[in-house]
Amino acid sequence: MISRRRFARLLGAGASALTMGAGGSFAVAQRAPRVVIIGGGAGGATVAHHLKLGAPQIDVTLIEARQIYSSSFGSNLYLGGLRPLEAFNHSYVALQRLGVKVVHDVATAVDSGRRTVRTRGGRTYGYERLVLSPGIAIKYDSIEGYSHEAAIAMPHAYTTNPAGKRNLKHQLVAMRDGGTVVIAVPAHPYRCPTAPYERAAMIAHYLKAKKPKSKLVIFDAKRNFVQQAVFLEAFERHYKGLVELNLTTEIDDFSVIAVDAKSRLIITRARKRLKADAANIIPAQRAGDIAVIAGCAQGDWCPIDPNTFASRLVKDVYVLGDAAVAADMPKSAFSANSQGKVVANDILAHLIDQRDVLTQYRNTCWSVLAPDDAVKLGADYLPKDGKLEAMDGFMSQPGESAEVRAKTYVESYEWYDRITGDMFGRIQHGADANKG
Repeated sequence: MISRRRFARLLGAGASALTMGAGGSFAVAQRAPRVVIIGGGAGGATVAHHLKLGAPQIDVTLIEARQIYSSSFGSNLYLGGLRPLEAFNHSYVALQRLGVKVVHDVATAVDSGRRTVRTRGGRTYGYERLVLSPGIAIKYDSIEGYSHEAAIAMPHAYTTNPAGKRNLKHQLVAMRDGGTVVIAVPAHPYRCPTAPYERAAMIAHYLKAKKPKSKLVIFDAKRNFVQQAVFLEAFERHYKGLVELNLTTEIDDFSVIAVDAKSRLIITRARKRLKADAANIIPAQRAGDIAVIAGCAQGDWCPIDPNTFASRLVKDVYVLGDAAVAADMPKSAFSANSQGKVVANDILAHLIDQRDVLTQYRNTCWSVLAPDDAVKLGADYLPKDGKLEAMDGFMSQPGESAEVRAKTYVESYEWYDRITGDMFGRIQHGADANKG
């Protein structure tokens, strides 16, 4: 037995066909509601998993170019020598076992009128609801001389493509002891606000162990950054003399405005010029290409309804994760996972009239400073006046005991296992994945 309301939704969501049954009678063959998800990271994979948990009958197609997902979150530990890069690789097999149709292809077009998605491979997929979780695209032209080609010599290492991280690590290994490593940090907004500074700590950890005569120089487009006090404390405590931090001031702007990839020359707006032996250039970013193609972007990012992460610009489309404008809520894997559960619940409510208690928006970001020394910050988020506002925030403080930091370090590893298990369907009930 199903309610009239639910039956009406199903009729509106899927096409029905008449088939001749035994005795000459006609029966209605009802197509399952279709959801297409583009992007198989923390946001998209979470939606796929939780849709299948909530309603196995829904037709869920996940379009993701890579057969193996290599997470950016956590991967700074690879640069520091604390974990192998393979530790951050994940397959989609468990999602497929749940009934998710995983298509390894690139989405190239969205027709919101016909509700279809076309891929580079020539296939077309129809949908009743479309979820876009494409992550970021790099704005190469935000720095003079930077490009896809220049990124080989001066990698940003800031997407899920593992080649950039391998390349950056190779440069660290190959450079002379006594060499100079440069990290260029962009202005907000960018993916994971604390990530460049955790990366600095991990690179400094590697240099301290393997290239102790070397130096790490940070050129930062900002005047300050989140958790600055604990990072400065860590640089002094663990990596004294190794790290030089150049924050922008009223007098000197240390935004990197130009590079020469051949000579690894880096130029800041303050006209400081430095040649690096290894360079990590992190440019400005924007929403992934398919979000722009679908008409969901306004400027660099995609405006959304903070109650559901439905696009404000295109009907029956959701945009979540790094590509969305989430106000106070940072662009992080934890955020995308939390948003993905809300999106899944909203889709279930509309397509099969099933509504559970909405998952609360939450985020926690961990940063590893050294072995057995990690810090964190986070908050809950509630929609208010058309945007998400932080509530009940918390943040690690300078001067914490070694025991507290060691506990936070262990937490960061445990959370990584929880969230990736929840994303990729290796655990069947993922409510604990977004615990801080």
